[in-house]
Amino acid sequence: MRRLFAALSLLALAACASPTRDLEGPTDPLGDFRIGHIGVVAPNLQKLLVSRDVSQEEWIAVMTQVLETRFSRFEGDKYYHLGISVEAYSLPPPIIPGKSALALNVTVWDDAAQAKLNTEPKQIQVIKVFESRISKDRDQQLQELAEEAARQIELWLREMQESDGWFAGSPDAALPAVPMVTDTPLSASATARGPAVGTPLPGR
Repeated sequence: MRRLFAALSLLALAACASPTRDLEGPTDPLGDFRIGHIGVVAPNLQKLLVSRDVSQEEWIAVMTQVLETRFSRFEGDKYYHLGISVEAYSLPPPIIPGKSALALNVTVWDDAAQAKLNTEPKQIQVIKVFESRISKDRDQQLQELAEEAARQIELWLREMQESDGWFAGSPDAALPAVPMVTDTPLSASATARGPAVGTPLPGR
């Protein structure tokens, strides 16, 4: 019984940890990964259960911001693009039972090869099990869901680097720094799948 309580306590502490805590220390390179284009869309956004409203524009803005913060740290020698489609969310008011949640699809695009690394979009799901919705307002909950989703995307990319050899080139910064492109000239469906072959990107 004591072991069970100890395990639950550790799980609670892990769940309460800031999703951006890992950004405070030195950056562990991600192979040859350098972020190019970030395209976030939400054409099929669903509000689940009893939830406060969050617009497509709000999700696009907050996800773009947290992805920029997390992935601009990497200075590899190849550009990769992220296509993100926000699919569903739940943001219950403080007095309503339920869990905050977010689901999105992710596609990674290899700029040099003009090809997707993952044929099928990867679904990322965030569920806040241990959270105090009384001590946090709507915007704080929204921000933390987005930050946790971005953290899980990085963890998935590292798993794919290990298992499938993604980003296998040099982590040395051989390319000049370029402004990240975060406006989305692509259609919603195309961004969710990744840019079409031959699609020129601004500034490239």
